[in-house]
Amino acid sequence: MGGQKFQYDESGGTFYYFLLSFLALVLIPTTIYAWPRKKKEDPEKLREECQCPPCIKKKAIIAASEPYKNLKTFCTKLLLVLGWVFLAYLAYRVSQFDYEMVNFDPFEILGIPPDSSQADIKKAYRKLSVVLHPDKETGDEKAFMKLTKAYQALTDDEARKNWEKYGNPDGPGAMSFGIALPSWIVEKENSVWVLGLYALVFMVALPIAVGTWWYRSIRFSGDKVLLDTAQMYFFFFHKTPNMALKRVIMILAASLEFDKRHNSQVVERLSDNDEVPALIRHLPNLNEKCKEQPLCRMYSIKARAIIHAHLSRIMLNPDTLDKDRQFIVKKCPYLIQEMISCVHHLVVLAYARRISRLPNIETIENCMKLSPMIIQGLWEFKNPLLQLPYLTEDHVHFIMKKKHIKNLQQFAQLKPEECRQLLRNFSDFEYENIMKVLGKMPLIDFSIRCEVIDDENTNVVTAGAIVTVTVTLVRKNMKDLFGDTTRPAKQEITENDEQPDVNGEQNEEQQTVKKTNTWAKPNKKQHKGKGGKKPGPVKPKQHAPSNVSKSPAPGDSKKSDNGPVQEKPTKAATATESDIDSDESDNEDKDDLGASSDENEKKSSVEDDDDVEWERLQQKLNKREKLEGKSRISHSVHSPYFPEDKQEYWWTYICDRKSRTLLTAPYHITNLVDREEVQLKFTAPRWPGVYTLTVCLRSDSYIGMDQQQELKLDVQKAPEITTDHPQWDISESESEHNDQQENESEFATDTSEDEE
Repeated sequence: MGGQKFQYDESGGTFYYFLLSFLALVLIPTTIYAWPRKKKEDPEKLREECQCPPCIKKKAIIAASEPYKNLKTFCTKLLLVLGWVFLAYLAYRVSQFDYEMVNFDPFEILGIPPDSSQADIKKAYRKLSVVLHPDKETGDEKAFMKLTKAYQALTDDEARKNWEKYGNPDGPGAMSFGIALPSWIVEKENSVWVLGLYALVFMVALPIAVGTWWYRSIRFSGDKVLLDTAQMYFFFFHKTPNMALKRVIMILAASLEFDKRHNSQVVERLSDNDEVPALIRHLPNLNEKCKEQPLCRMYSIKARAIIHAHLSRIMLNPDTLDKDRQFIVKKCPYLIQEMISCVHHLVVLAYARRISRLPNIETIENCMKLSPMIIQGLWEFKNPLLQLPYLTEDHVHFIMKKKHIKNLQQFAQLKPEECRQLLRNFSDFEYENIMKVLGKMPLIDFSIRCEVIDDENTNVVTAGAIVTVTVTLVRKNMKDLFGDTTRPAKQEITENDEQPDVNGEQNEEQQTVKKTNTWAKPNKKQHKGKGGKKPGPVKPKQHAPSNVSKSPAPGDSKKSDNGPVQEKPTKAATATESDIDSDESDNEDKDDLGASSDENEKKSSVEDDDDVEWERLQQKLNKREKLEGKSRISHSVHSPYFPEDKQEYWWTYICDRKSRTLLTAPYHITNLVDREEVQLKFTAPRWPGVYTLTVCLRSDSYIGMDQQQELKLDVQKAPEITTDHPQWDISESESEHNDQQENESEFATDTSEDEE
């Protein structure tokens, strides 16, 4: 590596190149994504929006929540423009750099044509040297040296060869490595300032920035909720496994996000000493005398009173308490989601026997109920029609008296003339706004499909198998129901009532159950009798599969669309007409041909099943990849009492109503635009029998949009594993008895069928 040189940039040219390239890499994408763009309001969209007074007030609140928006826009534009000006300056400086040997042409330097003679070359050199000599007034040392090199390249034989071969009269230059930094950085007189700047940036500013970020981030969970708040949720939900709705509101109001000591955004005023007690006197059942910590603290009582006032739609002082209401209500959706996560984690810990108390399903459902109450500013016992603009308690009472309408679906199904007659006290403008809001509300087609993916026979559920329930949601607008009186309206989830399908039709699984009564009755010896005696070892009865339906016609599908309700059809049902005719004509060879046709048919059916399962697996993998980048934009919610734009979200989960337990984690659906599929997985009971579960769908934005469907599992006994190892043998009575005790704590079987 002799001849190499390692040096800093003396002239600063390469440093300008470095700055130019770095600034261009940063400035171009920043301008594309960060340049403020003024959103053009679509007239069609404005026409579809609600123009009721609360919605207009909400728009004003959202606009006022960003007071420095114009200033931020101006500063952003100014910084970007200054960046582009500096980039243009760097480009100009780089273009002015003069590199001597880049395009060295001696004829051009001397100003003579390439075919000039030696006399012409000498004459031109003498003429220019008189002008450019450093001793002259018009002299230029740099230009004179360049002129001398050009003269030598044309007069000296060695220099001319070097120029023709290497483009340089001095011959090949030595390889050099340089750093794109100016040389003054390493000069002695500047070393103190350079080291000081280095220490200030990397030893003071950077550690402070990282430490501040880390200190703030470790105080919050992934959903931007304080860890102390989540710890408080765990304590109260473990203390009270069956928590009422008003108790959930008390826990929500005690969140540390509303405490000045934990959140600097909280504003405390002297006027609170007068306004908060006056507000409490107007709110019944507030339970402000509670002695529990931190439920009895002043910030908690104030937040609780404001939440109650929000749900009762009580007007507050716009300069004081109403601003606090906006601050509290904005944070409630994140806190409620954290509550649901805490309850689910407690359920998991209870199943793992880490804690003794198992939270009931009512507790987590009360948390879910609170979300649409906060978004709509309405108590759960109020009529869902109050979510529509302009409607008051008196209007709803009049509508109930005339048509006995209890939900939004029934109201949307009224004939236009009947609907206008009920709302005759409203003007045409108000009536139009009511119907616009109603028509944009969600109408969800809720369907389920149950299967055992990892098993050979996906339609049969065995004890301890992993059951996958695929929930399919198709969103439509409520305006599809306008005037449709033949379509049964949906009902809200209740604990004991069964929820019909959106179309008023039961799925194929439920129809099969009602017509053929194919569900197997579990052995009564599995349960304890009235005398309380423990059951002895029970041997399962050998009976025909109870989940086999009537033989379908040739060409029907082999699998049920709604889960493991039916076995595979018999061979007679799956045989084609040609096979039957051939069997009848060839009576002599009936046994041989029948056996061969059955074997071929089995092979073809197995291959078809494998292809179908492979396609399903690929679809599920693709869905899983899509869900990794899940969007949080679906449809805007009409929520005039919520001070921010809210998107429609949903929860879906599986529970057992009889044992009051949660079987799957509540899946939060945040991207339901038109259609969405969700997979819920749980472990089947360890004891054979018929189990009735419930698949629930809940809205976090609207009251009265909840749905549920029953899911019946006919759990078959798992096949026994034969082994020759005596040390693995377990007595049958002991294993069945242990499985029975574990299973009774997990699920409750269908007792109504047992009694029959």
